[in-house]
Amino acid sequence: MKYNMSIFKTMTLVFSFLLGQTVAFGAYAEGLKVAVAGNFYKPLLQIAAQYHQDTGHRLLISTGSTGKLYAQIRNGAPFEFFMAADQVRPSQLVAEGMALADSQFTYAQGRLVLWSNQNNLVDQQGKVLNNFQLPYLAISNPKTAPYGAASVTVLKNLGLYQQLQPKLVEGQSVGQTFQQVSSGAAPLGFVALSQVYVDGEISHGSAWIVPSDLYQAIKQDAVILKKGEGNPQAKAFLSYLQTPPIQALIKSFGYQVNE
Repeated sequence: MKYNMSIFKTMTLVFSFLLGQTVAFGAYAEGLKVAVAGNFYKPLLQIAAQYHQDTGHRLLISTGSTGKLYAQIRNGAPFEFFMAADQVRPSQLVAEGMALADSQFTYAQGRLVLWSNQNNLVDQQGKVLNNFQLPYLAISNPKTAPYGAASVTVLKNLGLYQQLQPKLVEGQSVGQTFQQVSSGAAPLGFVALSQVYVDGEISHGSAWIVPSDLYQAIKQDAVILKKGEGNPQAKAFLSYLQTPPIQALIKSFGYQVNE
């Protein structure tokens, strides 16, 4: 399996545009190469802009499902810093000698939401899931995306998995699942709260914030990869993520943080 450089190049160009100028890919002075789970892509863009403003340093961002990014790292992708949507893959990379054990920490705890782009489709208790006439229900791939695994757990705990399984459509990441629902390709789906949460409320559409007792806590860990061991920006960014202003910013997207 070879690393797909087209995805990385696309994300690099997107972020370069957001910063207003082209970013070269390569030397440490030009930026820290960060792989981030799809649910945290939007918050990381804001963090990256603030980080650049505060320090003059840039982040070169690539996003995808945690499982896919993990596979790319193991196959030689040039990432230096990994922000996963679980604790398992960062721990595996540490065990495999591909990440620094003393750098691993939980930067956020994610929350799952059942969301529709339609204003009145999803009720506050999620009873819409009992409507078996719905054509599709979008989730992210439970094998590679922690939010997808959490979605399956919720459906099983509600006793609805068998009935709804034929209607499930899977995105490769929670970012892709969000696009499926946002575009109307699927009427509703399970996504990350951070994708639809602005200033303390759901930004648009209709949603049910899934009670946390219906799925295992989505604790998201970051870790410095071996390829970033010699880059001073890696440790600097690790510390930056743990500062009170950045923790407050993360919390504003609907995540729980260590207080």
